[in-house]
Amino acid sequence: MVFHITQDSEFVEHIPCPVCGSSDANSLYSDGHTFCFACLTRTHSNNTTNHNHQVSNVQLQGSARRLQSRGISERTCELFKTYKDGEILRHYYFDSNGKVVGAKVRTKDKQFRCEGEVSSLFGMQNFRHKTTTKEKRLIITEGEMDAMSVYECLPWPVVSIPNGAAAAKKAIQRNYEWINHYDKIVLFFDNDEAGQKAAKEAASVLPPSKTFIGFLDEYKDASEAVQAGDTEAVRQVLNFNHTQYQPDGIVDAKTLLELVTTPSPPADHDYPFDGLNKLLHGIRYGELVTVTAGSGVGKSSFLREICADLLIKGERCGYLALEESNRRTALGLMSVAKRRSLHIGEQQRSELTEIFDETIANWNLHLFDGFGSYDPDHIYNRIEYMAAGLDTKVIFLDHLSILLSGLEGDERRMIDTTMTKLRSLVERTGISLFLVCHTTTPPNGQSHEEGGRVQLRSLRGSRSIGQLSDAVIALERNQQSGSERDVTTVRVLKNRYSGEVGEACQLKYDLNNCKFNETAATKDFNAETDF
Repeated sequence: MVFHITQDSEFVEHIPCPVCGSSDANSLYSDGHTFCFACLTRTHSNNTTNHNHQVSNVQLQGSARRLQSRGISERTCELFKTYKDGEILRHYYFDSNGKVVGAKVRTKDKQFRCEGEVSSLFGMQNFRHKTTTKEKRLIITEGEMDAMSVYECLPWPVVSIPNGAAAAKKAIQRNYEWINHYDKIVLFFDNDEAGQKAAKEAASVLPPSKTFIGFLDEYKDASEAVQAGDTEAVRQVLNFNHTQYQPDGIVDAKTLLELVTTPSPPADHDYPFDGLNKLLHGIRYGELVTVTAGSGVGKSSFLREICADLLIKGERCGYLALEESNRRTALGLMSVAKRRSLHIGEQQRSELTEIFDETIANWNLHLFDGFGSYDPDHIYNRIEYMAAGLDTKVIFLDHLSILLSGLEGDERRMIDTTMTKLRSLVERTGISLFLVCHTTTPPNGQSHEEGGRVQLRSLRGSRSIGQLSDAVIALERNQQSGSERDVTTVRVLKNRYSGEVGEACQLKYDLNNCKFNETAATKDFNAETDF
């Protein structure tokens, strides 16, 4: 079966292939037809489909001729079985047994087609493996002309992937066993965005220890360099100018000199509480801080005091209160700033307007207007927008349980997934994220609402909350005690920055001025009870 790729239509975009399942090897053209460079399936604009099934009668036609304009000799064309038949040029493909099975065809009117099966590596029939030892080096290029151009520069084992950059990874996977027989593999793809991307994707399925990537600096590919007469540039890439593939996430520590010698401040901001500063050494961008306590202990009030303090200092803050209205959040922050209970009782409009102008109107504050909308992906998106689009440095998320309410499934797994995504957001954007988390009910002993000790294992649902947080701050208050009902113990359960943990301070909340008044810590850290 034969089918054509015409040059009359223009490439539009890469799309998934319904035949082979490739996510991006299928190409859509302006006249409506598609062609998959992975499975070589063409779909016409009328939705009829041609599949390039193996043809048993593909035979060598024509003969080897010097390709003068390409700088490729007749000898190289004969070796690789690139034959001219009148005005038709064919690159022949062979199976692992050395039998010709297909051809890439270019006609005089610049149409391209495939005949037979084109899925092996172009040129692989020339480099039969020895049975006793591995071959030393293999060069893999993006196109047939590139492979022959490389061979003109250095007569080393060189092959080409069959269907271009879009299908490079699948071609490597399909021929992995043959490729892996070599001790060193150099991917020598085109020096453009598509080629560089394809080289990394192809390298990801090969052994990293013996996979290298090389590009030409001044030319698009090897063919262009040979046409320009610069064979030395190709030899330099093959001999020296290639680097070992390094998978994402692996960093050579020797490259970290600039990173470790760049001074960083101990903190970007102070906490409004001296005792907390003493242990945590301030607020830093790029950290995830979890605040936990029992129900009604004062987590939201604690967060609002930190947020208002930062806003007054001129910081850009985002606030996502998932279980209260923006009116309540705004009035709460205004109350902290002005030391007045504006959210309780009725206030004069003129007075509220004046306070608003003195506070929120002058702050760099953005709120989330989505009360009742708890789709986690929606929340992640809004946090990232605040960070990247609005240049927000500190964001408050209150609270985790509400975020999870839009999900179904195992709670522990949901928390693990959510915390991982929030951690990734912090790392990617560099924000400081304050997250509110509830505690679980103690199996025995005093409840957290009655002043019971909060520990890391008290975090509700999963160990990942503590593991992925840079700091964990616990609030303890006995709501039923007459004399201590307004006294909150602030305890640091985790501190990745310095390791200092324990009771930080005690705070007494004054309802009249909406302020936490700090007193010194009364107890030292106890390793047996604080974990």
